[in-house]
Amino acid sequence: MSTKLCFNIKIVDFFSFYDIIFSMKRLYYKYGVMGSSKSAQALMTAFNYRQRGYNVALIKPSLDTREACEIIHSRIGLSSPCTTFAIDTDLVKLCSQIPDAQVIIVDEAQFCTSEQIDQLKELTFSDLTVLCYGLKTNFKGLLFEGSKRLFEIAESIQEIKSICRCGAKATMNARLKNNLVSIDGDEIDIGGDEKYEGMCYACWKKYQTTPLSDLEPNKKTP
Repeated sequence: MSTKLCFNIKIVDFFSFYDIIFSMKRLYYKYGVMGSSKSAQALMTAFNYRQRGYNVALIKPSLDTREACEIIHSRIGLSSPCTTFAIDTDLVKLCSQIPDAQVIIVDEAQFCTSEQIDQLKELTFSDLTVLCYGLKTNFKGLLFEGSKRLFEIAESIQEIKSICRCGAKATMNARLKNNLVSIDGDEIDIGGDEKYEGMCYACWKKYQTTPLSDLEPNKKTP
């Protein structure tokens, strides 16, 4: 075996070992479009950690007003109490006040400020695991402030995949108004299935001018 090949194998082995040993000290980001089960996965992750004896803190920005203030709720019916925070909340201080927290799970992380994402990263230096769930882009296809910073500094980034009405992969968060996809308005306009739909880019563009009610979904193989 060549020296170069041996060296490469040792490098891979080292990072595999590093990954195992330090996997509990990371900032994770799991993102998807509207309706891709982000909140459900956040709640299931919390359940799994708790089953294994970890103390889990669920938190979310207070901007998310779709449900009762201090509840994380998913479309499939799962829900759990959580702690909410404002855009000026210091998340290091907030999480230090949660007794014996070992794992921090953040829902709707796209609404965090860049500074708050940096604070979540700082928490991982204190042997805390931080998992963020949220949208990648807004209804115009532009990164949210919080998601942008997560893409910049998170160690682990994973897409939660979903499909468009046509069967293709959904990548856009379409805001619906008068049976059309709207690209006008404020970035933050809280709503659920009545206002937003995950779409592929092609459908997102097409339905900006063609009313949704005029076309039947063209089913494809995902």
